[in-house]
Amino acid sequence: MGRAGWLLLLWMLVLPVQAGEVLRVAVASNFLPVARLLAHSFEAETGHRVKLVPGATGRLYAQIVRGAPFDLFLAADRVRPQRLEREGRIVPGSRRTYALGRLVLWSPDPQRIRDGSGILRRGDFHRLAIANPRFAPYGRAAREVLERLGQWQALAPRLVRGENIAQAFHFVQSGNAELGFIAAAQWQALPAARRGSAWPVPANLHEPIEQQMVLLSPRPAARAFHAWLLRPESRTLVRRSGYEVPADE
Repeated sequence: MGRAGWLLLLWMLVLPVQAGEVLRVAVASNFLPVARLLAHSFEAETGHRVKLVPGATGRLYAQIVRGAPFDLFLAADRVRPQRLEREGRIVPGSRRTYALGRLVLWSPDPQRIRDGSGILRRGDFHRLAIANPRFAPYGRAAREVLERLGQWQALAPRLVRGENIAQAFHFVQSGNAELGFIAAAQWQALPAARRGSAWPVPANLHEPIEQQMVLLSPRPAARAFHAWLLRPESRTLVRRSGYEVPADE
C-alpha cells in the first residue's frame, strides 16, 4: 500500500473519533446514577461523549451564571432553570421536566423507623442528615417536611447538612447520622439486604420536586442528548429508577 493509501486508511480510522463531540452536562447529584446509564446508551448510539459534572443544584446554577461551559443542565428543581430562562441564558423552548423526585426518611437499621414520622416526634436519635436547603432542592423539601410536622426548630441542633443529597446519603450510610432524608431513587438503588427501614414521605408534606433541564448550548449534539432524555425508552428507565415522570411530556 502506498503512502496515499496509508493516509486514507488512517483518516478513516480517526474519523469516527473526530466526528463525536464531547458534551459537558451539569447534573443534580441525586440523578447522577440514572444520568450515567442514559449517557452510556447515548454514547453507544451516537459516538458522542458525555462528561457529567454532579453537584448541588444551587451551586451548579452559580457556576453557570459565572460562565461555566456546560451544554446542558439537569437540575433537581424548576426554580433555577426558570431563572436561567428569564436571564436569557438558555436555548429558547428547551426548559422541560424530565423527572419528579420523591423523598424518603431512611435508616440502615431495619428496626429504627417503624411508625413513619413518629421517630421524628420522639427524637430517639442523635443525628438527622439532610441536604443543605440553601443549595439542594431535596434539602429544601426535607425542611418543608419538618416544618409541616412542627419539628424544624426542635430538631435543628441535631441536623447534619450535606452539600447535596449524595452527601446526605453518605452521612447516613457511613453511620455519621442514624437516619436522614434522601431521594427515593437512592434508597431504591440499594440492595434489598441493605435497605434497612424507611418512610416514604407523603407528597403533600412538601412542594413537588419537579426536576427540569435546560439547554445551555445550541450544538447539535447537545440538542440530540436533550431529545434523548425525553424519549419513551429513557422515561421508562427514569421511572424504574425510583422517579415519576410527567404525563404530558
